[in-house]
Amino acid sequence: MDAPQILIQTTIPMSPDDWHVGRFSLLREHLASLTNPDGSPRYEVLARNREPDEHGDDPVLRDLGDSDVTQLWLLAVDTGDGLSPKDAAGLHAFRRRGGGLLTARDHQDMGLCLLCLDSLGRVNYFHSKHPEAEESRRARDESFSHIDYPNYHSGENGDYQTIVPTEPVHELLRSARAPGGVITQFPAHPHEGAVGTDGLPQARSIATGKSTNTGRTFNIAIALENDVDHAGRPLGRAVAESSFHHFTDYNWNIALGCPSFVIDPPGDEIAKNPHPLEIFKDYVTNLADWLSHPPQAKPWWERN
Repeated sequence: MDAPQILIQTTIPMSPDDWHVGRFSLLREHLASLTNPDGSPRYEVLARNREPDEHGDDPVLRDLGDSDVTQLWLLAVDTGDGLSPKDAAGLHAFRRRGGGLLTARDHQDMGLCLLCLDSLGRVNYFHSKHPEAEESRRARDESFSHIDYPNYHSGENGDYQTIVPTEPVHELLRSARAPGGVITQFPAHPHEGAVGTDGLPQARSIATGKSTNTGRTFNIAIALENDVDHAGRPLGRAVAESSFHHFTDYNWNIALGCPSFVIDPPGDEIAKNPHPLEIFKDYVTNLADWLSHPPQAKPWWERN
């Protein structure tokens, strides 16, 4: 039996000096390294950039509902044009057949294209459209940056941030290697975006982080389980991450470099002490396993 397919895809065409899919090679390698108890590959991992055709549609995303892909890790590194209407329709069809979908965006309007994804769009907040409801949050998190809100400074690239898991602790944050069995350190980033539940009963924050500048808390990731579309049809599981920098090569190993427009001075905590990063990779493994399975009758917060 063939291994389930994971597709890692960016929302931009190949651009050497940008966040193209090659800058997520360590994520791909980790997912591809996972094995079953018999030693066989747990997943087949594919990685590609957006490749629009003459109509502006990405043929893979457009037809994803009819593909063999079981989960999509959509790295929304665009500023608004990363998905066409037909791409979005393909993603809706994919979730209706039970496909798991992870989205990861960043500060301000990075990943703005996600707004076309119904419930997944609603749990992402941006600057120019669908901002955070709390007006006090519509302000820059740091006075020394040109980057506008939402923009939460969780630490320098190359450093760790401490997160606070939401009770009851989601299975995504469990690790036998973590102190107390719970993952509490993520790669940090100076400009994390904003995600929230937006009042959706099927959405829950799994953890919060804290700005090193203002002390404001922000959501790290939102899990959607027992989600349905507008017609009441069940959808596959989904997770919305506050930043794709949780998964970039640069944030796992700063020696691998970044685009030239990244001017924030990096930290060296991960380089000096990589063990918490190895524990964080259990979160990545948990994501892949969780997204591969259909929702249970009750979401985790009702099972605990």
